[in-house]
Amino acid sequence: MSRLDPTGRPIPPKLPGTLADAAVAYAQAGIPIFPCVPGEKNPLIKRGFHRATTDLRQVRRWWRRTPEANIGIATGRGVEVLDVDVHAIGTGFPLLRTLHRSGQISGWAQAVRSPAGGIHLYYPTDPAREQRSWARGTAHLDFRGLGGYIIAPPSIVTTDHGPRRYELIATGRSPRPIDADAIREFLTPSPAPASTTAAPARGGAGAERLVAWVARLPEGNRNAGLFWAACRLVEAGLTEAETHAVLEPAALATALDAREIAATIRSAHRTASIAPDPAESRTGASSDLTGMGR
Repeated sequence: MSRLDPTGRPIPPKLPGTLADAAVAYAQAGIPIFPCVPGEKNPLIKRGFHRATTDLRQVRRWWRRTPEANIGIATGRGVEVLDVDVHAIGTGFPLLRTLHRSGQISGWAQAVRSPAGGIHLYYPTDPAREQRSWARGTAHLDFRGLGGYIIAPPSIVTTDHGPRRYELIATGRSPRPIDADAIREFLTPSPAPASTTAAPARGGAGAERLVAWVARLPEGNRNAGLFWAACRLVEAGLTEAETHAVLEPAALATALDAREIAATIRSAHRTASIAPDPAESRTGASSDLTGMGR
């Protein structure tokens, strides 16, 4: 059985500078690890994370053979990770803020900045509940639980801008396990009727159908549904003000408050715009962590 810290803080506070020494530090702390290809995220050994171990002799043997091997942590027992991605076509930070405002997440155990500018948020596991890994590419958010792994600091990955390191940037207080299934459902609202899937005309019948659909959203799906509908209006060419004017009355009728509605529509415009603001990708991590940590 894994001896991972039940608080979900697997990363030792003071890691040695070399990957080989850091790997030993993880193993000594009781954190099962395995080697990954230097400069990459793929496992270096057969069966990958299934062979994660705390056996110091094995760990030293692996890193003696490949001193620059990256460090992988098997997730799902002791630690789970919400992976917030930053891609050229979009970023997961707007939805991360929505998850925080809606109460789906509250803080984190540890936060790691990834080489691409994203964030890995570490959480403790709930011993009574097993949660499998899943990915939501369109949301730019992934969950790493059972059947998954994460690359840990101080691993280095080669990016378009050269080698970049995974860095521990924050430690939270009193972290709680997250409900990954609830988050996945929140990010995947019940589909709208088929007639609403086409981009609605500006203020036309398509927009009216979206308004009717938002007004009928059930509790637990309302914020994600509003976000989905707002994205469709953005794709149809409506401005943020026009989207707000179209959807706010229906959203208010579902008991969402005005500030929440405005923030969700703003996030939709940032996420679904054809040319996302590059500053969002670069600065989203630090600003989001500052806001969430208050």
